[in-house]
Amino acid sequence: MIYKNFREDKISALGLGCMRFPTVEGSGGEVDMDAVRRLVKLALDGGINYFDTAWAYHGGRSERVIGEVLSEYPRESYRIATKFPGYDLSHFNRIEEIFEEQLKRCRVDYFDFYLFHNVCESNIDAYLDEDRGLFKFLSEQKRRGRIKHLGFSTHGRIGTVRRFLDAYGKDMEFCQIQLNWLDWKLQDAKAKVELLREYNIPVWVMEPVRGGALARLQPEHSALLREARAEASDAEWAFRYIQSFPEVIVTLSGMSSEEQISENIKTFSEEKPTSDKETALLYEIAAKMTEKDTLPCTACRYCTDYCPRGLDIPHIIQLYNEYSYSGGGGFLVPMAIGAMPEDKKPSACIGCRRCESVCPQNIKISEMMSSFARRLAKEPEDD
Repeated sequence: MIYKNFREDKISALGLGCMRFPTVEGSGGEVDMDAVRRLVKLALDGGINYFDTAWAYHGGRSERVIGEVLSEYPRESYRIATKFPGYDLSHFNRIEEIFEEQLKRCRVDYFDFYLFHNVCESNIDAYLDEDRGLFKFLSEQKRRGRIKHLGFSTHGRIGTVRRFLDAYGKDMEFCQIQLNWLDWKLQDAKAKVELLREYNIPVWVMEPVRGGALARLQPEHSALLREARAEASDAEWAFRYIQSFPEVIVTLSGMSSEEQISENIKTFSEEKPTSDKETALLYEIAAKMTEKDTLPCTACRYCTDYCPRGLDIPHIIQLYNEYSYSGGGGFLVPMAIGAMPEDKKPSACIGCRRCESVCPQNIKISEMMSSFARRLAKEPEDD
């Protein structure tokens, strides 16, 4: 196992994400404890010492499950990370209660890593609100040794992340972002990596294989990768790409089978980062994968100067592209749209086409807005 130096510690470069535990068939989501015990043993035996959970994973059961299983091992043999559930604003009224409950669920006296969960447009004001007191509380827990390292995760826009860093950047020891070779452009992970470099903040990676999508490529795309590295699987390519970023400390994978853990431990037994040529090949494949479902917006922002409603058209196109490519946008698109004021959503477009008159890519923006609004509202598309 590759280990990365972080402060005074050594952390496995591969971490086990605790959001996708195996479940008992026909149980409606009950976690298979025996299977989890086998997975954790295999992970620890293979050198993995980082386990990432959260308040809401597995309907609130993940912290309890991983806490019970890890309690069977020496405390110094693992690092556990969890997060404050700021995605629900009502939780800010229960900060101390939730933190104490998390310690009990995880059966620990301290958290090795603790995160502000998903800093984004819907919660940034609450996270920055000194009267709510979250930052003050977490800073005090760190002073008392109940949090060893404090950081944050984010799926938010770059401006939102910058607001957070402007306020707390000097106190953030790490940041967890969605980074993979498809989202380098599709979700503009590039901008987040560059921003974190600016603040000299180490990167934790989530969704390196995009929920498994990058581990199961179309045959024609896999064939291109086989020509470059005959022995590497699609999943290995995704991890080797992440290894090309020196600022990445931990790559999290929601491994739910012994086979996945064994394969990934083998991959992380050595560093074989993609070369510049191989990385360029991945970006070429990403372009081919998205060309049918996405619009070629370059975020030049000419359109925004001409929009009488003041819509952030490039951002809406980015969300439209994600929605179209992934078949609904998962949780990300509904979350982002839900955080917008009503008068800034796609449905607010009046179809004046002034934006289209200055678009260098000749995108039919008004048609996109109308289609996106209908799809979000689950209305049938016009023939």
